[in-house]
Amino acid sequence: MVKLRLKRCGRKQRAVYRIVAIDVRSRREGRDLRRVGFYDPINNQTYSNVPAILYFLEKGAQPTRTVRDIFKKAELFKDELITGKNY
Repeated sequence: MVKLRLKRCGRKQRAVYRIVAIDVRSRREGRDLRRVGFYDPINNQTYSNVPAILYFLEKGAQPTRTVRDIFKKAELFKDELITGKNY
């Protein structure tokens, strides 16, 4: 099963997260299938590769709770393809 989750990057006391599509059995810093965005909590910046995210969601990938909240804040879930599903 594939999940969309955060992968920690950056330096000490200055965390930046990549939003990645990754196998459930992999560890947090494990090999990801594809990078689909990033999130900087300090500067409150978000970048999302929307076509890649929609591709993985259509294939059955499940976003984690934190990633789902980031997507909602970025208003990604206003698209017709996602509104019918319970994310």
